[in-house]
Amino acid sequence: MTIHEILGESVHMPVEIRSARACSALFSAQEAPARQLLTGTGLAPVRTVPGRTLCALAFVQYTDGDLGPYHEFAVALLCRQPKRRNTIGAYIHWLPVNQSFTCEAGRSIWGFPKEILDIDLSLTTRTKQCIVRENGQTAIALRIAPGIPVPARPRTTPITAYTWREGVLRRTPWRMDPAALRARPGGASLHLGNHPVAEQLRTLGLSRTALTTTEIGTLRMSFDDAEEVR
Repeated sequence: MTIHEILGESVHMPVEIRSARACSALFSAQEAPARQLLTGTGLAPVRTVPGRTLCALAFVQYTDGDLGPYHEFAVALLCRQPKRRNTIGAYIHWLPVNQSFTCEAGRSIWGFPKEILDIDLSLTTRTKQCIVRENGQTAIALRIAPGIPVPARPRTTPITAYTWREGVLRRTPWRMDPAALRARPGGASLHLGNHPVAEQLRTLGLSRTALTTTEIGTLRMSFDDAEEVR
């Protein structure tokens, strides 16, 4: 078992998230600017139709886990390692959080692009909302309309999360166990404010409406150690 020392505390691998809630929206994006964002990583966007790929936006409320309670927003691109089979995964482009311990653990252990920002979540109403702010200014706001209940698999296949930090590409096995799922076509309202990542999302030419939106009422997850991709 690997143990990482983070801010004077021991983090044992794999990291377990015992209770969380999440909402996500999947958008179609232009392939060319997505490829530009991946420059230098050794990754390429996955083409869904000619000239298009996928971009996922998500927000998560962690209530019980090895990294403590915190809020998180994620921007991810569907990607793969060129000329290698079975390497499709999610490139984590941006991952702001609102607590310092998970920020340092995410950076040090997995190379996640975490930074501390103000993340305001509203999960008690029918429409779920997340507003990410920096210095009081809105960077990104995402609202998810209610969907209809859908069945969940007992345990999903591991997802590969790719990160790029200080010239190193890392691959992290990530497992999800979702329950109380709701989903629908469309259903997302996205506002892009004044922030570098918001400008990058504008260049991606995201579809006017989300392809799908998903709400996970009960979520368990685990993260293994990151592996460097040579």
